[in-house]
Amino acid sequence: MQRSTTVTSLVAMGAFAALVLSGCGAAPEESEPTDSAASDFLPCAVSDLTGFDDNDFNELTYNGVKAAADAFGVETKATESASEDQYAGNIDALISESCDFIVTVGFALATATRDAALVNTDVNFGLIDSTVTNDDFSPLELDNVKPVLFDTAQAAALAGYLAAGATKTGVVGTYGGMPFPSVTVFMDGFADGITHYNEVHGTSVTLLGWDKAAQDGLFVGSFDDQNQAKTLTDGLLDQNVDVIMPVAGTLFKASIEAMIDRGSEGAIIGVNSDAFESAPEYKSYYLTSVLKNLTTAAEEVTTAAGNGDFDNAPYVGTLENGGVGIAPTHDWESKLDPALLEEVKQLEADIISGAFVVESPSSPKS
Repeated sequence: MQRSTTVTSLVAMGAFAALVLSGCGAAPEESEPTDSAASDFLPCAVSDLTGFDDNDFNELTYNGVKAAADAFGVETKATESASEDQYAGNIDALISESCDFIVTVGFALATATRDAALVNTDVNFGLIDSTVTNDDFSPLELDNVKPVLFDTAQAAALAGYLAAGATKTGVVGTYGGMPFPSVTVFMDGFADGITHYNEVHGTSVTLLGWDKAAQDGLFVGSFDDQNQAKTLTDGLLDQNVDVIMPVAGTLFKASIEAMIDRGSEGAIIGVNSDAFESAPEYKSYYLTSVLKNLTTAAEEVTTAAGNGDFDNAPYVGTLENGGVGIAPTHDWESKLDPALLEEVKQLEADIISGAFVVESPSSPKS
């Protein structure tokens, strides 16, 4: 999930079409640096608007690029974007620095990545959380662009099941930053997990903020409007919600502040990274987090590129290959029935085996 305050719904539709229509392979086997790796390999990265010190999406990705570079004993170069109109220029700047492999962080950079790749066919790219499309949003495969995708619906289903078992009011909620596929895929999985819990336990836990059938729900309209996120949270709390999954970058902090203002003992589910680690000042509020293991993914694709093993087959993070998952329940564990935690483990096993299928139109296809 990436942040962009002015990306239009057409871009979201284009990314949606790309994810649905493009065929995606499983994540590649882990690659280690080899003796034949070129000592002059130069891996690089371009951030989205929140920069590489966001303690979240960009930083986790860049950590993977740097880990691969460290293993090769080479340096990295990076450019941070302060506005959308800088994406293309920042990529071009790295190309002029003779970068061999450029990781671009987030679907907001998809068009700039495509345009640069078309002109600079000797430079390889890793595009985080998106594919590239033509101008009419039809799918496009480029020999030098590797999409790095995550089936977070699988992990979010575990969080939904856990939330349904943890709620005291029988009402849980979610909202997103903007209605992009990389956002709604979380919400779809969350809904599936809650539905499955109800089926197993004969309960009727309700989800507010997302209608999976209609593919419609609550959205802030950006990934940086803390006031609007707090307003949406207040609306959910007014409807008796006590567990909330904000799929909106760091806007989960606004939801926690809303709970604090009310003296609520509710719970928050983080996304992308373990919120317990990234924002420990609120640690008592985290039930769990839905994880994209961005560092691992970025390190793997960068290592492969450095070894001369680059290909354009999409990396797809799943529960099976460890590309997605959920964080520990940390301080909440003592409040939860141990049987519930065992059921979540079993659900994970069932998803991996195919005994339980999580469905989302926004999931990358493998």
